[in-house]
Amino acid sequence: MAVWIQAQQLQGDALHQMQSLYGQHFPIEVRHYLSQWIEGQLWDAIDLENPQEEIKAKRLLDSLIQELQKKAEHQVGEDGFLLKIKLGHYASQLKSTYDRCPLELVRCIKHILYTEQRLVREATNSSSPVGGLMDSMSQKYHQINQAFEELRVLTQDTENDLRKLQHNQEYFIIQYQESLRIQAQLSSLATLPPADRQLREPSLLSKRATVEAWLTREANTLQKYRLGLAEKHQKTLALLRKQQTVILDDELIQWKRRQQLAGNGGPPEGGLDILQSWCEKLAETIWQNRQQIRRAEHLRQQLPIPGPIEEMLTELNSTITDIISTLVTSTFIIEKQPPQVLKTQTKFAATVRLLVGGKLNVHMNPPQVKATIISEQQAKALLKNENTRNDISGEILNNNCVMEYHQTTGTLSAHFRNMSLKRIRRSDRRGAESVTEEKFTILFESQFSVGGNELVFQVKTLSLPVVVIVHGSQDNNATATVLWDNAFAEPGRVPFIVPDKVLWPQLCEALNMKYKAEVQSNRGLSEGNLVFLAQKAFSSSSVNPDDYRNMTMTWSQFNRESLPGRNFTFWQWFDGVMELTKKHLKPHWNDGAILGFVNKQQAQDMLMSKPNGTFLLRFSDSEIGGITIAWVAENPNKAGERMVWNLMPYTTKDFSIRSLADRISDLNHLLFLYPDRPKDDVFSKYYTPPLSKAVDGYVKPQIKQVVPEFATPNPDPAANPTYMDHAASPAVSQPHAYGLYPPIGDPMLDADGDFDLDDTMDVARHVEELLRRPMEGQWSGQQS
Repeated sequence: MAVWIQAQQLQGDALHQMQSLYGQHFPIEVRHYLSQWIEGQLWDAIDLENPQEEIKAKRLLDSLIQELQKKAEHQVGEDGFLLKIKLGHYASQLKSTYDRCPLELVRCIKHILYTEQRLVREATNSSSPVGGLMDSMSQKYHQINQAFEELRVLTQDTENDLRKLQHNQEYFIIQYQESLRIQAQLSSLATLPPADRQLREPSLLSKRATVEAWLTREANTLQKYRLGLAEKHQKTLALLRKQQTVILDDELIQWKRRQQLAGNGGPPEGGLDILQSWCEKLAETIWQNRQQIRRAEHLRQQLPIPGPIEEMLTELNSTITDIISTLVTSTFIIEKQPPQVLKTQTKFAATVRLLVGGKLNVHMNPPQVKATIISEQQAKALLKNENTRNDISGEILNNNCVMEYHQTTGTLSAHFRNMSLKRIRRSDRRGAESVTEEKFTILFESQFSVGGNELVFQVKTLSLPVVVIVHGSQDNNATATVLWDNAFAEPGRVPFIVPDKVLWPQLCEALNMKYKAEVQSNRGLSEGNLVFLAQKAFSSSSVNPDDYRNMTMTWSQFNRESLPGRNFTFWQWFDGVMELTKKHLKPHWNDGAILGFVNKQQAQDMLMSKPNGTFLLRFSDSEIGGITIAWVAENPNKAGERMVWNLMPYTTKDFSIRSLADRISDLNHLLFLYPDRPKDDVFSKYYTPPLSKAVDGYVKPQIKQVVPEFATPNPDPAANPTYMDHAASPAVSQPHAYGLYPPIGDPMLDADGDFDLDDTMDVARHVEELLRRPMEGQWSGQQS
């Protein structure tokens, strides 16, 4: 099923290719509903060129049809009715198609599986070892299915042995009753005359000796049967525990880890269907063996025979109970995590699921699940089994939910849809720890019985750590805490310990994952981008990536200490870049139009070798969530000398007035996007269409950006509507307004020679405000 899970995530042409594999010869619905079974069969073991292999192929065809019919029978309800009919039809269709040529079915399925693996491999990344990964995953899944087959055979074997033991014991009891009858006859001889007694006694004594000898031999045989059965059960339970460890400690833990990384923007953790099917098989096998052990114990009580069997059965019963307890408590999981940055008085949702609920008939008496919020210290105490009754750290509204059984999917889950954190009680913080570094968790707990109240389980599960905020301004720092925890938490940790420092490449991986998810882009952070971030993080000038591979970054450097000369942290700067790109720059980032992670000196070095009018876009070093334009042009103070100019950074506030593409269009001195792309080739598809001409005598104003020192007259006034300049500089109205101005001493420039648009934006905002007013009052004086 691993292949099918990934095949469903294909897109574009790869998806069409995958869909084209299916049709009347093999419906895609059969692939979907029998995915685990299909991928668990040894299709490659059948030689298509050998006619003698047709028997194996016929066996696989019959099994496929049986699986389809079984799947159809389990469909109930309104939706299940239609699916039941459809699956039944497919079973008949496949039988009529391949009954006379079963090898063609094998050929068809082998082709489908091979093509799906190839498409998944190509779509994931042709340069990565996905092929080997897919092969290893398929191999692992095959090993799990093989282990289940071995368990099935062992369980059937012990069932047969148990029946044989029961039959032999019943016959033993009959013979034992016969020996008692003979003994009673011998006792009754005492009342007979001596002659009669001598006549009948030898025969009865011979019978008694024969029966007693048989009983002695048979008692030893029964004891051997019992010991042999117990030893087989020991072997089965050892394999069961090993299989359960693989599924719970490997596969389920890996799923939970993927779920945690998905909180940082990693790929989806995938569905739980295959894990549930494995857990249900475990539950079914465990329960069958448990019943067998109980029947063996009943037989022992019915006919006690001295020996070690009593102790062995007690140990087996204890082991099987421990195995099923581990299975039930470990498969009570959170399918949909609550938000990890949790704002008070805000509605949130979560879903918990019991993977073995349907198989163990827990839904017959639907359990109720309760959610509470507890602190990190309370979570530690809980895992140590310390008394934490009534220890909570806040009040959650709508925190009780009954688990519902969905018969079509066979899932037992509780959907908390309208929870809300009413209040939070914080603990004393340590040292420099802020409220956005304090971690809580949502505790989900329930109680239910299995096997007619034979076993009662109290189950608990903890959510991923959550950071509670009361205001949106805390979101930035809370997200940093969550990102660090999700990225660097180790399985089985004490809640919620994470390393205080990590290797720079590890952090790069987390930042890249988060960036791609937030910006919703396949274009992640390049090696050059990561070098820039390392320079910023470590105040270094090295451009060699290898210099940073063994460097570590502490949590304090990440989001507690401000960057040198700034009033914000490394994370706050990076998060500002993500927010700006996500809201306003996503298409330009995806087009590769934004270099972004370039400092001022690098930009100057890059541009000085290019023609005048070449520009690039880089994220501001000095402002959170800012992007600036750097371009090369003549130095007005020295004839024949050129210099790089930097526009004061734009922020979200600026782009809410006029987009980046339109601003670049406005600036006629910007000609080529670095290195040599004509700007209109890159940005024209994002330009706002020109406003229509005057209607009913009204002229529509338009806001445009002007940098006074580089403003040029519009060569074709008729081609564009009337506009108002951003700039409030008096120089704009002077005859020499379109010449170059020296970079120093101008009130529009800062000390570094950067343009400050804060003042020039005043007019723009004023015009925007005028445009919002009713037209009658604003423009009545202009009506003709």
